[in-house]
Amino acid sequence: MAFWDNLFAGRAAQFDSGNAVSNAIDLTKRRPSVSLSKQGAATGNLRVNLSWRMRTSDIEGRSRQSGRLLRNPSQFFKPEVVQAHTQGMVNVDLDLGCLYELADGSKGVVQPLGNFFGDLNAAPYVKLSGDDRFGGSSGETIFVNLDQRDAIKRLLFFVYIYDQTPAFDRTHAKVTLYPSNGPRIEIELDERAPQARSCAVFSLENVKGDLTVRREVRFVYGFQAELDRLYGWGLQWGRGYKTKT
Repeated sequence: MAFWDNLFAGRAAQFDSGNAVSNAIDLTKRRPSVSLSKQGAATGNLRVNLSWRMRTSDIEGRSRQSGRLLRNPSQFFKPEVVQAHTQGMVNVDLDLGCLYELADGSKGVVQPLGNFFGDLNAAPYVKLSGDDRFGGSSGETIFVNLDQRDAIKRLLFFVYIYDQTPAFDRTHAKVTLYPSNGPRIEIELDERAPQARSCAVFSLENVKGDLTVRREVRFVYGFQAELDRLYGWGLQWGRGYKTKT
């Protein structure tokens, strides 16, 4: 063990569970799950938000900033960070979706594609607020009515790239859960998967009344049908398109 490990002993747990400054729980490989029931957050509306930002390519950054690079060569190795809705630089449409299975056996999906926006006060008790195509500051949000938790068996939240251009390696995407009580829960899509087009982010399962959030962060090269196969949903899928904006 290095000297620095002793000097900062105990901080690893802090990084996983969040701290007083951020008031957040970070779900990681080391700490992949958290119980909403145990923190008194198994009621009310659970808000799930997707946000992202993009890096431009090294080539783009060099061509636009050649003068500045000459004055400060160290900037050559720092790609410029831009917002995903800056259309002149990037063009990616990330979508947030949710596969659901209810206690009565019914299954389905809530997602922008196909306008399956769901319902908060009736089955499936999952509601997508809208389709953000440009990575705006509010991102995309799905609400889950946990007052109807007894009707919910399991949910799988996922993110996919609608325009089919693999860009997860340049997309700094994050999914944040805002429970009705306690700290927010953050999941970074930080694993390198440059050719992936979809990612299972986390699952929410109701096991004997205990609602548990589990980090998945599983990238796949296909879309919803492949996620369905991996997690055993058994739905029928077809090609879909969005209306032009």
